[in-house]
Amino acid sequence: MAKVLVIGASRGIGLETVKAALRAGHSVRAWHVRRQAYPSRMRVWIRCPATRSIATRSGTHSKVSTWLYRRSALTSPRAIFERTTLFSVSTRILVDAMQAAGVKRLVAVTGLGAGDSRGHGGLLYDAFLFPLLLKCVYGDKDVQERIIKSSELDWTIMRPGLLTDRPATGRYQVLTAPKDWRFGVISRADVADFLVQQVDNRALIGTTPLLIS
Repeated sequence: MAKVLVIGASRGIGLETVKAALRAGHSVRAWHVRRQAYPSRMRVWIRCPATRSIATRSGTHSKVSTWLYRRSALTSPRAIFERTTLFSVSTRILVDAMQAAGVKRLVAVTGLGAGDSRGHGGLLYDAFLFPLLLKCVYGDKDVQERIIKSSELDWTIMRPGLLTDRPATGRYQVLTAPKDWRFGVISRADVADFLVQQVDNRALIGTTPLLIS
């Protein structure tokens, strides 16, 4: 059993990851949560802004970062036209805190179009959706990925395809080779299944796999 801190745990992938980690028998701590969202098995409630200094005394073995924009926020004028630093600033704080505390394992979620996965989404995604709606958000995700890759942590950066709310299937593709990266869909529950598996799996350390169904 590992002690796992899930960041961005109030909804979406974060919430599904908390549920999956508890089912797997891990001790879970959640950051940026809503109290009513969780079962009584949750050990600790931490409610703070994402950019506040992260306490290193939490004693966790692994950290899963799932900061994501809500669907409605992605298409808001602010997200489309204004530069954000949420992902990069929060990740810088997290990485520094982990290195200071000697916690090595970090599993982070970014997305298709971040880093060297840009240009692998197909014509509609790459030529229209990405430059029109996602450019500012993913510019900060690029910085986030660079911070993680330049750290001394045992990191894995997972890039999911288009997210759905379908139930977990356990059947999805983990694409590690850039030549295989392509647009696809994946449920948040399946992403969570993958994330929890990485707590004990060292095979994908230092890689940036793309997940699609």
